[in-house]
Amino acid sequence: MKFVDVKNDIAFRKIFGNEKKTEIIISFLNAILKLEGDNRIKGVSIVNPFQLPRIAGEKASIIDVRAIDLKSRQFVIEMQIAETNGFDKRVQYYSCRDYSMQIDKGEDYPKLKPTYFIGILDFNYFDSKNYLSHHLLLDSETYEHKLKDIKFTFIELNKFTKEIDELETLVEKWVFFIKKSDELEVIPGNIDDKGLLAAYYDADKHSWTKEELRAYDNASMAEGAIVQREKFVIDRAIEGNKYKVVEKCLVKNMAVADIADIVEKNVEEVLIMIEEIKKRKQTKG
Repeated sequence: MKFVDVKNDIAFRKIFGNEKKTEIIISFLNAILKLEGDNRIKGVSIVNPFQLPRIAGEKASIIDVRAIDLKSRQFVIEMQIAETNGFDKRVQYYSCRDYSMQIDKGEDYPKLKPTYFIGILDFNYFDSKNYLSHHLLLDSETYEHKLKDIKFTFIELNKFTKEIDELETLVEKWVFFIKKSDELEVIPGNIDDKGLLAAYYDADKHSWTKEELRAYDNASMAEGAIVQREKFVIDRAIEGNKYKVVEKCLVKNMAVADIADIVEKNVEEVLIMIEEIKKRKQTKG
């Protein structure tokens, strides 16, 4: 068997947005949200089921995976590869928007049902060392939890370090699947959950059509291009800042060796930077 990278746009939506295998998303949500007893999800409908992009290279039309259970509770699952500007505000905005859009103007507020946001992050965001965190609206002094309808859960994949033989809980097995599925060639022997097993079978490339695999590869290449572009922008900004530091050091008549230590470059590189700075000034002049 050869599994896809679940973090890929196409793979994520195909697996979790599968209308015909809702046991996948039900198992995942019950495990991650720790829903027990009467709170457990028994059935869901996918609000935005998986569909292939219309043209090659286009991002899938589904931004995330949304589901509603038999109690009309809303669940939003989102895979986020890199931190974006205003990430925290966007998460809160969309969650509150989905919550408020359940009723029209003039309808009774009691009709509103809870909204759960589950963010799967391929980057570190919170200061805590925990890979799984749950966020509630609490009284800042008494920690009373009266405002219960909007909840946030985050999975930070980089903080999860367990390997196959260390997995114990269903939560750990789900997180491992999302983080490392593409590194496996067989389904781990310790998987006995029906929903997670279905997810592994859906992640097997041999069960994918040529069109799906093509869309998957396109999404991988597009993601790679985005990462490279962001890295280029960041590197260019860092380099630009170093030129500014060198200029300020020159004004203070600092030794080249000292400047090199400050900007973390060798003396030869700093001398080249100094020549470049001189050329820029001549051009402006």
